Amino acid sequence: MQYKSDLIKTLAGRGYLYQATDIEGLDALAARQTVTGYIGFDATASSLHVGSLVQIMMLRRLQQAGHTAIVLLGGGTTKIGDPSGKDSQRPVLTPEDIAANKEGILKPFHALLDMDKAIVVDNDAWLSEYSYLEFLREFGRHFTINRMLTFDSVKSRLDREQPLTFLEFNYMLLQAVDFLELNRARGCQLQLGGADQWGNIVNGVELCRRVDSAEAYGFTTPLITTASGVKMGKTADGAVWLNPDRLGPYQYWQFWRNTEDADVGRFLRLFTDLPLDEVERLESLEGADINDAKIRLANEATAMLHGADEARKAEAAARETFEQGGASADLPSVEIPAAELQSGLGLLEAFERAELVESRGEARRHIKGGALKVNDEKVEDPFATLTDKDIRDGAVKLSVGKKRHALLKIV
Repeated sequence: MQYKSDLIKTLAGRGYLYQATDIEGLDALAARQTVTGYIGFDATASSLHVGSLVQIMMLRRLQQAGHTAIVLLGGGTTKIGDPSGKDSQRPVLTPEDIAANKEGILKPFHALLDMDKAIVVDNDAWLSEYSYLEFLREFGRHFTINRMLTFDSVKSRLDREQPLTFLEFNYMLLQAVDFLELNRARGCQLQLGGADQWGNIVNGVELCRRVDSAEAYGFTTPLITTASGVKMGKTADGAVWLNPDRLGPYQYWQFWRNTEDADVGRFLRLFTDLPLDEVERLESLEGADINDAKIRLANEATAMLHGADEARKAEAAARETFEQGGASADLPSVEIPAAELQSGLGLLEAFERAELVESRGEARRHIKGGALKVNDEKVEDPFATLTDKDIRDGAVKLSVGKKRHALLKIV
């Protein structure tokens, strides 16, 4: 299909388009005027992870095409919990937890968006103002249980015979009201989100049209999985966090460097600003040359979030570690007092403190599998201790497998 607006040309051409309520109407609107679009982010953790990155990138594309991006913080909806794609109810967070999480999840937006032009709002500002009876009276009549049960966020949960509380069932009403409030207060015409949000988004579009006869559109991206079927942002080692206090730039760079061959082109389109002709050149590389494309992906993605200097350091550290067999000073590190090594530091504790394993039990399993190394030498004794004899150039290099490393820096 031939699109008229730069926005929809970009979103479709780079692989963001999955479903839209009226793509032709949205394209025509974006071609003739500035569009204001939003995405909501509930404050369930102190950092977003890579699974949310495609949503942030859509807001980035919105700004790049000259439109207005709204970051909606779900201070109100976090209190309820979105059932989409979940098997169980979210834990209830305290107001203090939610406030701290809101501050944390905003950090990557400052790197990825022009925050001087973006709008940040919190849906608690209006949701907390409604009394229960007022909310039901004003909005409840616009939703039918019959239709709500057809949406995947509800239907899939019930099909799996997982409990769905009435609390969570209200979530789609709250999200629909968000769109109506933003349409009225900010002239917002567009809600974007992942495919799992389709039902919630459709409800918001319909509410805007039904109550105010407003022009409103919905747009969703495909759920991002790797070529092997793993959900984006999830690895064997846990979530790939966007905030550097949860995951350092080196580990972030390594995540992208380890992209599967079949995903390189798709991820370059979605998660970098490289021109499409350059993406096509890189994804056409074959054999060992595909590693050059992966390094380019890692550099571009890391520079965008953490800055060009951190991307360069990460690449240099990786080259020194993997190609030259060294232990770069830019590897993730933890400081250890010299006195601890003089008296002997338990091997399992060392790997745990370096955050290469989550528990000593995990470290033992890696030893059995031959994956743990100290200074590139395989470890076989789980009761071994590290001493000052293990220090090389002021540090001890710890490794799990071929791709995960850290330094114990002696102070």
